[in-house]
Amino acid sequence: MATPLRMALSRLTGWAADRKLPNALRAPVYRAYCRLTGADIEEARGPLEIYPSLGAFFVRRLVDGARPIAEGDEWLASPVDGRFQTIGTVDEGSVLQAKGRGYPVRQMLAGVGEDVDLDGGAAMTIYLSPRDYHRIHSPADVRVVDARWVPGARYSVAPAVLDRRDVLAINERCVLRLESARGPLFLVLVGALNVGRIRVLGISPAARAELGDGREFAKGAELARFEMGSTIVLIAPPGVLEPDERWSVGDAIRMGAPLARWLAPDA
Repeated sequence: MATPLRMALSRLTGWAADRKLPNALRAPVYRAYCRLTGADIEEARGPLEIYPSLGAFFVRRLVDGARPIAEGDEWLASPVDGRFQTIGTVDEGSVLQAKGRGYPVRQMLAGVGEDVDLDGGAAMTIYLSPRDYHRIHSPADVRVVDARWVPGARYSVAPAVLDRRDVLAINERCVLRLESARGPLFLVLVGALNVGRIRVLGISPAARAELGDGREFAKGAELARFEMGSTIVLIAPPGVLEPDERWSVGDAIRMGAPLARWLAPDA
């Protein structure tokens, strides 16, 4: 679980990020933020003054066309901007995290998808830094049929931290089960230090029991967002998809880019 100190720090950071800035200060503050982090300010939609706070700017929308969605039914699109931390398979119930360290998939999924055999399936982990676009988009035409918010720690998910500590299966997170025409996918949104808010469009922790047959999202449609930097893990059962061979650990990818190729036939 998150320690009182980390919880207090997260609340303080969230409070500061939500403070409304005077109009005259907004553009200078956001430009300074972009210089510090390397974010591309030219991608932000609308004049900078429309973002009332740094938190609002952090989850800024992008200008039209900034993130083309992978065309073709054979492609799964990347749900996020970020950098690959792992590209591999589920091996004896674990996924490689960093430097030979593995974490248990079932612990990370927290009971979601227990009916699905995942051993031998594809697993990809992508880290979002403060420079990245922080809205999460649907990788395919899917229905969200389960959404589980899991309390936990708030360790940093920066690569240097993952080298030393098993984080992804113990941090606060939201686990989504996505049903597609090709089979189920599991998308885990992992919270981190100073990240206490993970939003899923149209679904809240309280509304989880009311999903029914699920909520539909088209490929490329906005699905969720982080309100600070974090990490996503995408897992598929064996025989459903394979990562595109152009990608290696450490590579940067942008939301919408071809992430993996479907193996399973369209139902």
